[in-house]
Amino acid sequence: MKSRNSIRVWLSLAICLSGKILLADESVSSDRYGLLQGLDHRSNYGQGMFPEPFLIDDSDLETGEFRIDWLHTATGSDHSDITKAEIEYGIGLMTLELEVPYERDVVGGQTTKGMANIDLGARYPFYQFVSQNGLIDSTIGAGIELGIPTMSEVSHNTELVPKLFDDLKMGNFTLQTIVGYSMLFGPGDAGGVSTFEYGFVIGYTIPRRVLPLPGVDHLIPVVELSGETGINKGEAGQNSLTADIGLRANLKTIGRIQPRPGIVFVFPTDNGSRQQLHWGIMTSLVFEF
Repeated sequence: MKSRNSIRVWLSLAICLSGKILLADESVSSDRYGLLQGLDHRSNYGQGMFPEPFLIDDSDLETGEFRIDWLHTATGSDHSDITKAEIEYGIGLMTLELEVPYERDVVGGQTTKGMANIDLGARYPFYQFVSQNGLIDSTIGAGIELGIPTMSEVSHNTELVPKLFDDLKMGNFTLQTIVGYSMLFGPGDAGGVSTFEYGFVIGYTIPRRVLPLPGVDHLIPVVELSGETGINKGEAGQNSLTADIGLRANLKTIGRIQPRPGIVFVFPTDNGSRQQLHWGIMTSLVFEF
């Protein structure tokens, strides 16, 4: 009798335990969706937790965004100014983007200016990991960018860039990583050049409850690294790594629009980037809608 009772007790415990495991599995699986259950409903991707980058391509989901950027760089008496208008629009989890830049370069007293490549792009996440307590939140995705030449003084070659990205959030810290393979097509020495591109954006979100500045919801100090390495032709193995440091402020919304101004100081970190600039400054005004 005692052995039978023991067996019944162990069977009951096993049934209860298996039921709890099944319920836990169902709760976990219920958070998964998308192709091969790769995405997670608990993810903060697309919720405005990642700051808009400056030198690095954006990788977060943007449902509606318009921005204007101005980048000024100088090397001795030579200098360059790039003004860019950009709009991003989300369809589901896919973000489409259009960039229209204007460039003006002064080198050796000679001025070259005109519309640079018009860029069309798209990106989409395919895998997300969110820890049980939500502390770690990572989204991996892919994108592609096509630069269409305008045949101005500064734009002659078509550029195609397939990309991979990872948006990682750990508490108030964020790390955005992006890598791409740039291919140039067209005339001149630049035609056929391939370049490996990479970038990192480190941010720390300071909420209003911690730093109650007038009209500011979040203040986000950022540090960026933007690099490229030549793959072929005479640029094979040549590396250039540029950095910037500054901040972006997410202001209080005006109706449905939230302004997000930002400014960074740009500087070189290696010999390759020092040949292109000695210092720079970039301002960015983003409107989320």
